[in-house]
Amino acid sequence: MNQLVLALQEPPAPTFDNFVPGRNAEVVAALQALATRPDAERVVYLWGAPASGRTHLLAALVESARQAGLEAALVAGAAGVTLPEVTLLALDGVERLDAAGERALFNALNRARDGTARVAVSGPCPPARLRLREDVTTRLGGGLVFEVHPLSDEEKIAALEARAEERGFALPREAIQYLLARSPRDMATLFAVLDRLDQRSIERHRPVTVRLLREVLEEPMRR
Repeated sequence: MNQLVLALQEPPAPTFDNFVPGRNAEVVAALQALATRPDAERVVYLWGAPASGRTHLLAALVESARQAGLEAALVAGAAGVTLPEVTLLALDGVERLDAAGERALFNALNRARDGTARVAVSGPCPPARLRLREDVTTRLGGGLVFEVHPLSDEEKIAALEARAEERGFALPREAIQYLLARSPRDMATLFAVLDRLDQRSIERHRPVTVRLLREVLEEPMRR
């Protein structure tokens, strides 16, 4: 039974289909082109607030590129990280690279400029404001640059309803309103609460209600 519950609770993989674009339709279109069209702009830079959807978009990009037959990799920026020489490189969190990582990214951007690679990068601010090598920020700024906009409340409601539908349960509107009023409102946290709510519903053989949601939200305080 526990194995069945764990299998049911596997979070849906990030895709373009389960991303609620809101004001980011142009971003999605550019990334889809990067994954599937050899004539598309080969460098795309995404910036925005934490939990605005940048990581989801890069993961969806890599999945789409792999389905198109490309060798693609998603790498989280960090000191000491290795950037593989693949056809499509997605780097999440460029601001966390060390000097060696910046050199590796510079080389990847040069391969993109030469037409032998495609690169998508995310960061917290526009390229010119990054504290990185100037030749790196210049190359990032020379591609397509998009701000990823957070969702409005109505867009968050749509995203939560879509997530619940994807996981196979009905999410009452009153439960959504309760969640938005009593939880941090970034999508990463909201999705995490929703996934845990689904898990508790299955474990306890109870429908998803405001009462069950309240119990889930109170769980950290009980530990």
